[in-house]
Amino acid sequence: MSFTSEMEDAMARMMSAMHAPAPTGDPDIDFLAMMIPHHAGAVDMARAVLRYGRDPATRQLAEEIIAGQTIEIEGMQRRLAVLRRPGREPEFPALGGTRGP
Repeated sequence: MSFTSEMEDAMARMMSAMHAPAPTGDPDIDFLAMMIPHHAGAVDMARAVLRYGRDPATRQLAEEIIAGQTIEIEGMQRRLAVLRRPGREPEFPALGGTRGP
């Protein structure tokens, strides 16, 4: 398999997975359900560049993408599980935070 074919396969899997869940009407759930495969696609693409790429700076960036996106995927999966829990109490967002208002 070539780098180009791996990237095309990763993109196709990502797009398919992003559009697989039917919209629920809940923006939080729908956002997370689409962002998880989006981030997984980034991880797959970063792994491909680690297999084929030779530039040290690009490889470092790919390693950082894998580490960061993997952590974010885990957090989004946990939050999605909470949001999908039947009978959950509504929560009110905190103002501010590390990622802005």
